[in-house]
Amino acid sequence: MMKIDGACLCGAYAYEAQIDPAKVIICHCTDCQVNGAAPYRVGVFVAKENYRELRGSLKAFVKTAESGGRRALHFCPECGTSIYGAEPENPTHYSLRIGTARQRAELAPTKQIWRRSALPWLGSVDGLSAHETQPGKLRPKD
Repeated sequence: MMKIDGACLCGAYAYEAQIDPAKVIICHCTDCQVNGAAPYRVGVFVAKENYRELRGSLKAFVKTAESGGRRALHFCPECGTSIYGAEPENPTHYSLRIGTARQRAELAPTKQIWRRSALPWLGSVDGLSAHETQPGKLRPKD
């Protein structure tokens, strides 16, 4: 087990948790792509008793999947940062979003799920031009 801590982008919400770093996963499902505004989401399941809010409170949006299953997506009401997903009622675990953890660089994913929904260009980004920081003013024509 590993103790981690994290917060939303604006800092209004903060947490700490005990996680198993061997259970960090990438989810390629289309719901995670849209909700995370990214090609995939990285998360780890945390038992409810191993998660503690340090400050702030979250708002939740309940999403009904194509299968009919429901998921409560919890986020900071101030800045919109996604913190975790859980069962809408009486959750026993949270699917914590690793991008919010201060220790995220140490939490390499160990498997992928919903790979059939993975975006086809994911493997090609290594060949793109790269800059270590913002390359100057980006314009729509660039």
